[in-house]
This record gives sequence, structure tokens and C-alpha cells, in this order.
Amino acid sequence: MVVRIIAASIFALGFAGAAFAQDSTAPAVRTAEGDTLLIERVREENTAAMPARGMSAQEVESKFGAPSSKLDPRGGQKHQWPTINRWTYPTFTVYFEKNRVIDAVANKADANEVGPKPAIR
Repeated sequence: MVVRIIAASIFALGFAGAAFAQDSTAPAVRTAEGDTLLIERVREENTAAMPARGMSAQEVESKFGAPSSKLDPRGGQKHQWPTINRWTYPTFTVYFEKNRVIDAVANKADANEVGPKPAIR
């Protein structure tokens, strides 16, 4: 008896869903709109304006000029932990392992930009 009730309910839900899908008043395509995420915007805007992974320190300096500052190296306490050097420019920071770029990160995309709230500890 319980099986028949469940089967009848599933059939009724399937029939109702099929009837809704064939409704001619519903729009054929639904699109969602929203803000562009900061990370997507930074990737789009700054890809060409920042050093690429694998560039040498000399290539970075010749293309972008001398950095605003060269920060103290981090890491290197063990052989497994390579030394990471950081150079800061007005719009981005470059991270080097040995003499090669491993990453370049935008400092801030916009002066009025509000980032995420800090983590609660």
C-alpha cells in the first residue's frame, strides 16, 4: 500500500514537471546577471601588465623598470623550502624562486574597492 502511494506521488510529480516544461509562456533561455568577481577582473585587466610566470628577474627589471622595493627573502631554512624573493611595484608584487617568476599579484584593483571582511578568530 505504501509503495503504491509513493509510486503515485512520483508519477504525479513527473507529470506536473513535464506540463511545466511545455509551458509556452515561460522564457526559452534564462540568464543570470551579476557583478564581475574581483579575481576575474584582475585577471582580465592585468594579465598583460604584469610579469609572466617563468620570466627571469633581469627580464622583469628590463620590461617593468626597477622595483619600488625589494623585500627581505623568506624561506630557505631547509632544502625543501626554497627561498622566495619579493619585488613590489606600484600596481603589483612579483614573487621569485631563485631567479624566476613564480607569481605576480595585483596590489589593489581600484582605490575605492572594498575587499572581504577579515576572518573572525
